[in-house]
Amino acid sequence: MLGAQSSPCAADARRCIAAAVFIGALLVTASLAVAAPAIDAPLSKLRSWTLADSALLPAPTRLPAHRLRLAMGIVAGTSWSPQVILDAARGAAAILAQCGIDVSPVTLHEFDGPQRYRYLRTPDAREFARRSGLAKPAVFFIDDTLQRPAFDAEAVGRGNARTRPEMTDTVWITAAIRDLPIALAHELVHVLTDSGEHSSASNNLMRADTAPQNTELGPDQCARIVTTGQAHQLLEPMPEHQGTRPPS
Repeated sequence: MLGAQSSPCAADARRCIAAAVFIGALLVTASLAVAAPAIDAPLSKLRSWTLADSALLPAPTRLPAHRLRLAMGIVAGTSWSPQVILDAARGAAAILAQCGIDVSPVTLHEFDGPQRYRYLRTPDAREFARRSGLAKPAVFFIDDTLQRPAFDAEAVGRGNARTRPEMTDTVWITAAIRDLPIALAHELVHVLTDSGEHSSASNNLMRADTAPQNTELGPDQCARIVTTGQAHQLLEPMPEHQGTRPPS
């Protein structure tokens, strides 16, 4: 079971990116005690946008060995702009490329459904994740959170999903987030490693607080991302690497 993560951030707790929310496996919130509301509106897919390899990473930093297929969702009427989300996906793809991960394809789906899905509240999020049918890992962009404590982004891995299994391997990002491409990559690493662990290394992506310069991942971090991501079937080997052995 994943433990609670203490935050080094000073004033604004919501600025601490989501590893702190991996306390979800241990913290019983009031929202978990509330019964899920009845489905009050159908959920239908309005439109989708897809980014393929050429639109994501024209000049890869290294030959990719693993593929991450990323599905993302929003609800019609949200404050999120599809273009902002797609641009952030490009930025996140460039960051994860340093670990030999090709993030492609990336597909953003817009749904017509209950407006309560625009806010993070565990019963509604469980319902939205299940009804959306998005493949994992999946990222949901929401307007705000009703969770307490409140975070600008929340990653739900295997270790903190026992009371909310429908949300396993998902990321939830509110409109209050800053440094969106970096935050998206940061949260995806939490899911891929199934860990709320942070790094104290300078310029590291997994520092507790995001910043424009925090984009680096070390060899050990990349190895953990790949090993756990593959074990959880969130990463798949690229065709040219299947069945190959390292040189002797």
